[in-house]
Amino acid sequence: MSAAIRSSSRTSWRLAAGFAFAALGCAILLGGVSAWLLGSVAIAGLSAAAFTFNFHMAAAFIRLFAVGRTAARYGERLTGHKAALTDQIARRVELFAAMAAAPAVLRTGWQLGDDARLADYLDDVEDLDYARLRAGLPALTLACGLAILIAASAVLAPLSLLPITLLLLAILFAGNRVAKAGAMAWERTRSLRRGGASRLGAAMASAVPLKAEGAWSRECAEALAAFSRADGALLGLRQLQAVLDMIGTTFGPVAGISVMAAAWHAGRQGTELLPPMLLAFSWIALGEAMNGASRIAVAMLRRNAARNEIGHWMQAAPAGRPSSALDETLPRLLRHGALQRRAPDGRAIGTPISLLLAPGQTTMLVGASGSGKTSLLKQIAGWIGDDAFAAGDRILSASERRAQATLVLHDAVIIEDTVRANLFAGDAPDAALWRALEAVEMDGRIHEAGGLDAWIRQDRFSLGEAQRINLARAWLSSRPLMLLDEPTEHLDYEQGQRILERLLAHLGDRIVVISTHRASSLRDARTIELQP
Repeated sequence: MSAAIRSSSRTSWRLAAGFAFAALGCAILLGGVSAWLLGSVAIAGLSAAAFTFNFHMAAAFIRLFAVGRTAARYGERLTGHKAALTDQIARRVELFAAMAAAPAVLRTGWQLGDDARLADYLDDVEDLDYARLRAGLPALTLACGLAILIAASAVLAPLSLLPITLLLLAILFAGNRVAKAGAMAWERTRSLRRGGASRLGAAMASAVPLKAEGAWSRECAEALAAFSRADGALLGLRQLQAVLDMIGTTFGPVAGISVMAAAWHAGRQGTELLPPMLLAFSWIALGEAMNGASRIAVAMLRRNAARNEIGHWMQAAPAGRPSSALDETLPRLLRHGALQRRAPDGRAIGTPISLLLAPGQTTMLVGASGSGKTSLLKQIAGWIGDDAFAAGDRILSASERRAQATLVLHDAVIIEDTVRANLFAGDAPDAALWRALEAVEMDGRIHEAGGLDAWIRQDRFSLGEAQRINLARAWLSSRPLMLLDEPTEHLDYEQGQRILERLLAHLGDRIVVISTHRASSLRDARTIELQP
């Protein structure tokens, strides 16, 4: 965060805190002075003092505190949101930069972004951005108000501290229960929502085979049931909040009655009751702020959950290894004797197959739509299941294969950015980028668009042109395991064969697996027929 932004943020937070304290002070004084005025008028009405009592001054103060409370609340909202947005800008820049280098993100890659996790991540960032505004500032002002009124009660009505303390302990106990049980409920809610979204997405991706098996309705129903269970877990948190709110609602009136009862018990009468009355109604005014205790507790638990989740995303790489480094060495053979193919939702597909993958011999996965070609590529890449592949004298886990594989899906996506950014090879020299574009016969089109720094978007390219940019990304990748999902889709036959032959010659020292609808005439290719 730059010095100017940091200074602006500190100034805004100081103003927000000042307005928050002013709003709380005006609210307390408004209730206290109003009660004091009513009590004074009632007492004066019983004597000759009624003719000399000046109620204009007290009425003016009441109007002042009412206007001050409203103005301070608006000031708190304006300056507080400005401070939160200022922090948000700086924090998100730093956070996204750190996330871009985080091992979990490097392993995930752009093509396999998880929409459910992305939604959770955005919610987590928001919970962090506004935690200070939703929890920190209200908790601070409430604590200061409690400290001041407790001190005043100790002076004016010491006996009132007994019920006030007992009620505060009850609120703290309920708040602690909300924090502990709420954290579990919130985590369960997130997990169920994520699982439901993942299962529903997998069902959508496997619609054809699921409908053929008559399992489509069941899979969708079970996915939606996970969302219902998530709502049930969230309902438990809302019920805990309701208990805390119920106790908080009674706090102000109970504290006020306790102060008046303690003052009466001490023998105070007439004008001696006016200071305790002011204090009692001040407690009632503070009780309104206490009603937000459950919201403060939930904001804090969501902040803690967000910190833990983002910390998990950004966890450090194993000791002794740079976080951005990828193990790009792969043994000469990668094999699995009986790989059970699986759909994205984990269902078994067909019978187990034997895989022997080696550099220099392209493996072709041939099958009709719905036969599970793309799912098998993802399984080899380590994105579906947790299968272990033999690699020489060691075993490669799914996570290790993810770090070594480039999976090029046939549904190419053009990001609204420069051509250079779309090739995902930021460190490559311009000459290497142009060679890749020339190999996929896109160099002329990119020259027309304005060169490597031209700004492009999806609708400026045909499906075939987007596919060729996708293949240029594969050309520029340095990972040893290359998985191409229908690489000639949207290309005419002759052009597709030319580009594919160039690409395979360039990747001759890598392990290459290609999925396709029809067998190819490529030399030295091993073909595996897949059945649904």
